[in-house]
Amino acid sequence: MLILAVDTATPAVTAGLVELEPAQPGSNAPRITTITAEVTVDARAHNEVLTPQILTCLAESGRSRADIAAVVAGIGPGPFTGLRVGLATAAAFGDALGIPVYGVCSLDAIAADTESYLRESSDPVELLVVTDARRREVYWARYRAVPGSLVLERCEGPEVSKPGNLDQAAATLIAGSASHVDYFDLPVLPVETPSPAGLVRCAAADILSGAVPDPLVPLYLRRPDAVEKSYAQVGR
Repeated sequence: MLILAVDTATPAVTAGLVELEPAQPGSNAPRITTITAEVTVDARAHNEVLTPQILTCLAESGRSRADIAAVVAGIGPGPFTGLRVGLATAAAFGDALGIPVYGVCSLDAIAADTESYLRESSDPVELLVVTDARRREVYWARYRAVPGSLVLERCEGPEVSKPGNLDQAAATLIAGSASHVDYFDLPVLPVETPSPAGLVRCAAADILSGAVPDPLVPLYLRRPDAVEKSYAQVGR
């Protein structure tokens, strides 16, 4: 089935079409194939480029809107303005086409994309994912490999904090924002933002089972900048 995936939780405005198929005999993982993807890295362009990117993906793939079986959207954490654009667009496509819309944590999608870089090891694997939260802070979450596999599951987060206040704890690897991973003395995996395939991988089990999606609830983790500024002005 054809899945539309979008994410606007980071400066990378991401849209793509992904083919999702059930696991083949002898495999526990569903087959996920990226058909086409469009990414624009511009923290101020979410509203202008997301829908055109979706239309470009449809045109390049030779598919129509009627071919889309479900939508997957990154629900953050992310800054207020950009994040709401992605969720509103995903909800609009779902409503117009009469198809389900599944929300997934954007940090989970980054973690899912790192799994191809992991190698079998007797040592524990714990991944720290960080993205830009502005105000000199990061959004973060921790992931541990499921025993006996290299599938990562979130064990802490998502949260927001200053890099200096974030304890690396038992983390052995890090991924996420290129301008923030260097705050931590950890080996870096080359995954900076959620991909369409990573987003779909996080929702694959629910999509394939036909589960009714939960309402789209954005992970802002704090008040918008505009609200913070208004409170600061009142306090003067």
